[in-house]
Amino acid sequence: MAALLEIEGLQTQFFTSGGIVKAVDGVSYDVEEGETVAVVGESGCGKSVSALSILRLVAEPAGKVVGGSIKFQGNDLLKLSDVEMRKIRGNDIAMVFQEPMTSLNPVLTIGLQLTETLTHHLNMGAEEANARAVELLGLVGISEPDRRLAQYPHHLSGGMRQRVMIAMALCCDPKLIIADEPTTALDVTIQAQILELMKNLTREFGVAMIIITHNLGVVARYADRVNVMYAGKIIETGSAKDIYHNPKHPYTLALLKSVPRIDQPRVAKLDPVQGQPPDLSKLDDGCAFRPRCRYATEQCAQGIPTLEKIDGAHLTACFRHGELETV
Repeated sequence: MAALLEIEGLQTQFFTSGGIVKAVDGVSYDVEEGETVAVVGESGCGKSVSALSILRLVAEPAGKVVGGSIKFQGNDLLKLSDVEMRKIRGNDIAMVFQEPMTSLNPVLTIGLQLTETLTHHLNMGAEEANARAVELLGLVGISEPDRRLAQYPHHLSGGMRQRVMIAMALCCDPKLIIADEPTTALDVTIQAQILELMKNLTREFGVAMIIITHNLGVVARYADRVNVMYAGKIIETGSAKDIYHNPKHPYTLALLKSVPRIDQPRVAKLDPVQGQPPDLSKLDDGCAFRPRCRYATEQCAQGIPTLEKIDGAHLTACFRHGELETV
């Protein structure tokens, strides 16, 4: 049986005056019904662009999906017309964008922004849409939901705005939710509440979810599978247990070591990832991570490693994966 979402060899590029930026370079993964998949990596590695590519929201003409396929329920989204694609966005596939203050329209009420989706996709009348909006706001834990419909985004806190974004994503009972850095601008306590809310909602409604984040610690508890991205490619993939307890790529190991741990002494220093992410318009024929990698050898400069099977569904793209230390 085919997966809900199947991405194969996805390539998204930006054509700039400084050259061609390969933001997503041959990414492949799938998402099963009801599954939570995390896409993790530093800023600029291609996580958000890969998500925008799924919904065909990459800004043209500079940005363009130039290769691969994105099959949702067996249909290739890249081959659909704009009209057909608009029926899927917000209806079958919803997205929770990062920075809710910039994603919500500041001059429209919360009620209008929620009911717009319901009237457009489900043809609800005004009264029915308002009732459904109140129900959704209550579902995501917002107090006095009927009063909130008349308020504007600036009347709400960051956590409440993010809950509104989640309510908007749930409007049409989607089969897949893409959450792009859903907790970036929130404090740690609210982060946990939002992630717990999203996980509970996916369990309750059987919705599949893609969580995009730069923080491996955030998804440890919530993801079934984890894809680690670097320089536009997936460099390690596996179950959450595989990634956290048996990392097989130096970049994954470095990300894990840079996260504070409660089982370490308070005086223990963090081990940050050294160096900066590469310029995606100036990549050479070697491994993109090697300038920052303590395991790099001459072999790493001569070719780009491909994903190899470690065990079961655990894959990594590293020539020296057998020599890595444990976390």
